[in-house]
Amino acid sequence: MPLVRFLPSPRRSHRRSLATVVTLWAALCASLSTRAGAQARATTNAHSTKEQRALAAVGSVRIAELPWTEAIARLDTATIVVIPIGAEAKEHGPHLPLNNDWLLAEYFAQRVAASTKVVLYPTLNYHFYPSFVEYAGSTTLRLETARDMVIDIVRTIAAHGPRRFYLLNTGVSTLRALGPARDSLTARGLVVRYTDILNIGKAAEESVRRQAGGTHADEMETSMMLYMHPEVVQMAKAPDDYHPGAGGLTRDSVVAARDGKVWSRTGTFGNATLATREKGRVVVEAQVAGMLAEIEALRRTAIP
Repeated sequence: MPLVRFLPSPRRSHRRSLATVVTLWAALCASLSTRAGAQARATTNAHSTKEQRALAAVGSVRIAELPWTEAIARLDTATIVVIPIGAEAKEHGPHLPLNNDWLLAEYFAQRVAASTKVVLYPTLNYHFYPSFVEYAGSTTLRLETARDMVIDIVRTIAAHGPRRFYLLNTGVSTLRALGPARDSLTARGLVVRYTDILNIGKAAEESVRRQAGGTHADEMETSMMLYMHPEVVQMAKAPDDYHPGAGGLTRDSVVAARDGKVWSRTGTFGNATLATREKGRVVVEAQVAGMLAEIEALRRTAIP
């Protein structure tokens, strides 16, 4: 019998070697993925624990993290309820993410709750943002829907005891819904305040602002994000896109001229190229101080 019959086929040997390499590579990838996942969970848990300690130090709490049997003890007439509002699907130019305002709201909420005793409710991530719907990914509620959503949420919480509410607002168009919502809730015997993001910390903003104009994904907002979350800012893509005007943004210059809108090819209203982290620090710290002052004033306000 020829010896060659007892030797392994070169083709079969090659296939077995390749299969072994693939198996080892898959095992290595799985190991690295598991390790990375464990590290990510550890980092998240450490951050969560650190935040919980910071909030607990002043008596604050995130209501969503409690069972209802513990939440009941946190909700009474002395409670200050903070409800952040920040879009999680709203364009902010080519250099900032759609969840920009949600990140702002979460940051401000954590800073506030770590500084003064409040009960922090989950961030409302949809609201009234009609000016941005031409840009992919952006969403809005109808004005009446946005107004009624706030009324219903506050009214439901009030049924458990709280009478004072601070709407930590990061939007501009949202003010059109928050004013009527506040008036309706005031008529029910509740005390409601909300953030006017364009005016809170305004002096600090004016001290560092260099752009000719603008209020959206601009020098100031980009600077704030460089201070809060630099990892999400793509400064290489930051535009200078400012065309004076009022009204919603549009990508069509003809529509802008015809309908009285603001032309913006990028979805930016201002000069984001001027943004710096230091400008962001100045503005953000002033805004946090302003929010805390408004919350303390709310705490001192008598219940009707």
